[in-house]
Amino acid sequence: MDSPPIRDETVLVTGGAGFIGSHLVDALVPHNEVRVLDSFTTGDRTHLPDDVTVIDGDVRDPIALQQSARGVDVIFHHAAVVSVSRSVDEPRQSNRTNLEASLLLLEQARQEDARVVVASSAAVYGHPEELPLTETAPTNPTTPYGVQKLATDQYTRLYEDLYGLPTVALRYFNVYGPRQQGPYSGVISTFLEQARAGDPITIEGDGQQSRDFVHVSDVVRANMRAATTDAVGEAYNIGTGQRTSILTLAETIRSATGSSSPIVHREPRAGDIRHSSADTSKATRDLGFTARVGLESGVRSLVGDRRERSTDETAGAGLEEPEERFG
Repeated sequence: MDSPPIRDETVLVTGGAGFIGSHLVDALVPHNEVRVLDSFTTGDRTHLPDDVTVIDGDVRDPIALQQSARGVDVIFHHAAVVSVSRSVDEPRQSNRTNLEASLLLLEQARQEDARVVVASSAAVYGHPEELPLTETAPTNPTTPYGVQKLATDQYTRLYEDLYGLPTVALRYFNVYGPRQQGPYSGVISTFLEQARAGDPITIEGDGQQSRDFVHVSDVVRANMRAATTDAVGEAYNIGTGQRTSILTLAETIRSATGSSSPIVHREPRAGDIRHSSADTSKATRDLGFTARVGLESGVRSLVGDRRERSTDETAGAGLEEPEERFG
């Protein structure tokens, strides 16, 4: 990873005990004073290093947000309801976290004159008209989650235009890596668990649908660069620019794990986007960002990491560790 461009700053990471947030915290801690605001609804305290200031609170709470943001230089906003299905079932509740709290955070950042990097999503695009997706592609989200991310994305950029607040929105494609866990951890996590258990690797549909899978270490690099760029008030696609079919993904995971799991197909999921991939040329031009981790090497590193952990746990002779899932 690049040497961190952020040094000697006071930094707040909302959702900092979560998947992406905790990796970002790890990268920031050696050179900065880091605070984490997390409700620990889905975040894991064990992912946080000792030398961070932890505020156990909800990003929707103005008092908790004010306390955690006081005097900060940079805010990385990763607190969110990431479940698309939950946003469909409970659109008002997810809206409170994904949109209303984000607006509250931008207002707090304006009071602190703090730079803000916001986690946006490829979900803002909906069904793409052509690929790869550029940042100027039509935005037609198909779920409440996508609508909420799009509104947050637009507010983020608007705050630079209206108030001169330095902001950047990063539109993540399909992020995977260590610590991704829980029921919404993604297809890579699901396939890995199935392959390890020797269960059938189940694909919804024919498997020819494709995604742009980007490793969390590359996402962290993009955040670090967004925190120092002069090209503020902008949104950037963060992906690899490569499309991988779900069938190819399943075969890659089966090979990496040495599994004999059969690959089986189920009915396709209604409304699923057929193909997605990022045009990252704008991020390359303005942020100097290009993804470095290929999917095959990323998957194999996950498998190796898991094996090392399994060996350590066996050597621990009865010490119970929380299961770590990847995706």
